[in-house]
Amino acid sequence: MAESRILTPLAVAALALLAEGPSHPYEMYQTLMLRSEDRLVKVRPGSLYHTVDRLARHGLVRVTGTEREGNRPERTTYAITEEGTLALGERIAEIIGTPVNEYPEFPLALGEAHNLPVETVVALLRKRIGLIRADIAAYDEGIRTIRAKSVPAMYWVDVRYQRAMAEADVATLEALIDDLESGAISWVEEKH
Repeated sequence: MAESRILTPLAVAALALLAEGPSHPYEMYQTLMLRSEDRLVKVRPGSLYHTVDRLARHGLVRVTGTEREGNRPERTTYAITEEGTLALGERIAEIIGTPVNEYPEFPLALGEAHNLPVETVVALLRKRIGLIRADIAAYDEGIRTIRAKSVPAMYWVDVRYQRAMAEADVATLEALIDDLESGAISWVEEKH
């Protein structure tokens, strides 16, 4: 089986939750949202149910029981299998150890920014920097909250990474603005 196609980011998140203990997809969804995992992976209840079903078909999770509370729909609880634990570890190791170009849109837009007036580009970059700084403030608040709850750092190294990347983005974009405003980067195409 092609692990990377089966173990999408949402599947990795689902397996990681099941590695903590058996759960049903709705409970998994609630936990992902409570932990703000939607900042890392696109999470929708329907897609999570389909993902868990696909993991079950591939033997990475198994049904451990079914329950019903009152008028609520029946809920199937799943647990990770030994194969699922192995696949989760292998996929995480692959993602961490192998850089992949994920084709983000922003570098494309930067590469084509010369199609806009330089003043517009500078204004848009300043706007972007403001939004990134708001993200940094949110990371900082999240880190304060996590530390206050004594959550072990191993559970939030991703937040530290994202904050550092946001800081790097701000520094890089501010340097680009400086180059554009000083004329170090010319916005006028030279004719040959």
